[in-house]
Amino acid sequence: MRKGPLLDGCTPWPDAFVDRYWAAGHWRGTTLDSMLRDLAVEYGPRTALVHGSTRLTYAALNRRVDRMAAGFGLLALRPGQRVVVQLPNVPEFVVAVFALMRVGAVPVLCPLPLRAPEVSHLVRVTEARGYVGPSTHDGFDHTAMAAGIAAGGPFLRRVFTLEAPDTSSPYGGFTTDPAGCHYFPLGSIDAPPAPARVQNAGEVAFLLLSGADSTAPPRLVPRTHNDYAYQARAAAELVSLTEDDVYLAALPAESGLALGCPGIVGTLSVGGTVVLADGPGPETCLPLIERERVTLTSVEPATARQWLDALPAVRADLGSLRLLQVGGAPLPRATAERIGPELGCRLQQVSGRAEGLVTLTRPTDPDETVLTTQGRPLSPDDEVRLAGADGEALPGGEPGEVLARGPYTVRGYYRAPDEDARSFTPDGWFRTGALARLTPDGDLVAVDPVAPSGP
Repeated sequence: MRKGPLLDGCTPWPDAFVDRYWAAGHWRGTTLDSMLRDLAVEYGPRTALVHGSTRLTYAALNRRVDRMAAGFGLLALRPGQRVVVQLPNVPEFVVAVFALMRVGAVPVLCPLPLRAPEVSHLVRVTEARGYVGPSTHDGFDHTAMAAGIAAGGPFLRRVFTLEAPDTSSPYGGFTTDPAGCHYFPLGSIDAPPAPARVQNAGEVAFLLLSGADSTAPPRLVPRTHNDYAYQARAAAELVSLTEDDVYLAALPAESGLALGCPGIVGTLSVGGTVVLADGPGPETCLPLIERERVTLTSVEPATARQWLDALPAVRADLGSLRLLQVGGAPLPRATAERIGPELGCRLQQVSGRAEGLVTLTRPTDPDETVLTTQGRPLSPDDEVRLAGADGEALPGGEPGEVLARGPYTVRGYYRAPDEDARSFTPDGWFRTGALARLTPDGDLVAVDPVAPSGP
């Protein structure tokens, strides 16, 4: 099926663009959860996920996803219903997200630091029926937060906690609260697998949060199976990712860099291994690179500098690392120049957004391009133009706001018509808010003031 029913409140791609992206082979009609099922057949005994002492093969990961999806189904999570997922970098993040997609529910991927004001906004806008999160994390009681949100509105009725609820908490130790919300340890969501559900890759796979403006309520970005599978696959091809590669998810798993540039999804798509780190600090990640023979990872500029500064003290063998992606903000040249000589790997600058448009330097680019630009668009069918304040295209060489549309750039936010009117032109161009100029070779260079967000 070439097109799928988007959720109510989503803007579809026009038919002419749908036809173009199918004809080009960008969209292939495979859902992300069915991709995992196929990978389990092809790469069954190979290691898919590593976290601490936990190692999951592709076959074991798929079995867990199958059983959790069946368990979600028994608890009345239905196709199209939204579920907020707010988990740290643990295997359960990957299992829960794929299990929700497999049962037809729509994960809403929520950064772990967000608290009740933002999470309740997500629940209200999406009418989320479920919440998946830690019982407590870094001293914060997520179960209590979920209970408060459930008590304040009619939507949230299923809470799944990474650990069993803390019985010393006033919100712990129960299965149903006075608001009618039911609580379950995530590990208990297990049932014999149900027959595979027929799904359409044109449906929304998950909702991402836009990071364009941290002072405003989060905007929700609907990403379909077709468009996100293409983004991750194209990014994997660009960096020559293979089943022998090991990707370190140093950044939060729901962040764009860690999820799909190529990140977790792209690495799994080729049968590689994903190592989940508990945080991006050098004391955590540098030993992991040595122990797991990591070949590729992604960090923000400040983290890259911390890793470089920590090298004399940590003394880890980083000989396996071949590529360090840096994104989320412009990378100072002084830091960029240190990466090759001190880490012994190639630098790749990346810029992108939850809404789409990923630009990257290429591994074969000249050093000057890699050191000073954010690269070129990922897809040959990405359309990019620089516009002035009036929205009109600017002559070559002049800096302007980056506008984009393409096979993985959405046409609107979820249930946000006012934001759509501000952020998308009538003919489908996404106003990124980033200012840049183009080099003669077509590479983007960030220009102050810059308003980028993580991809």
